[in-house]
Amino acid sequence: MRGKLHVVGFGPGGKDDMTVRAVRTIENADVIYGYTKYIEILRPIFPDKEYKYNGMTKETERCRLAIEEAMTGKDVAMVSSGDSGIYGMAGIIYELAFSMGADIDIDTVPGITAASSSASILGAPLMHDTALISLSDLMTPLDLIMKRVDRAADSDMIICLYNPKSKGRTEYLEQARQIMLKYKSRETPVGIVRNAGRPDETHWFTTLGDLDDSKVDMFCTVVIGNAGTYVKNDRMITPRGYKIE
Repeated sequence: MRGKLHVVGFGPGGKDDMTVRAVRTIENADVIYGYTKYIEILRPIFPDKEYKYNGMTKETERCRLAIEEAMTGKDVAMVSSGDSGIYGMAGIIYELAFSMGADIDIDTVPGITAASSSASILGAPLMHDTALISLSDLMTPLDLIMKRVDRAADSDMIICLYNPKSKGRTEYLEQARQIMLKYKSRETPVGIVRNAGRPDETHWFTTLGDLDDSKVDMFCTVVIGNAGTYVKNDRMITPRGYKIE
């Protein structure tokens, strides 16, 4: 029997934020592969499944093992938080499967990405053109990341920063802030969400001028507004341009 490999985005983490398709795919899979932290999230929701996992920076090994298992005829799910096609495992799965000549069926199951889940908590900050930029330089050179921040800020796009800060990357958010201040007002609203959709979810608002990165970590998503964005009644709003009588 021809094996199947589903690359599943399960959203922020709670079952309420998983799509029906994602839940059904995980429930029907013979085995589930994923990063250790993701499996810790899913195990209480799907306690009877078989899980295989490893740590950060071992994505290629994990994906290769999942492909090999699917090649035995099994139904395999490779899981990612958020959307599997946005900083997830979809790309490397396809690349590896092609290079391995894997005769399996592959599909991508979309999920709610961090920008969407964070925006729903903050209000409606992404109502106009938005750039999603990861500040992690594990896969992308830092100068290219900051070039993209510069171009997005210059075009007055809303900017949603993924992976804004870690123990090994303590200054990148401040570097990005200084670049954005060349084009954006110090009063530009900024919304920060930590652990979106999880039990210890928190969020707060500040401005680009007063952005304090001391409370920001890898579990945060940072949303920087455009010239029209404002905060009112604890909601961050970017007008789309509709006329309000």
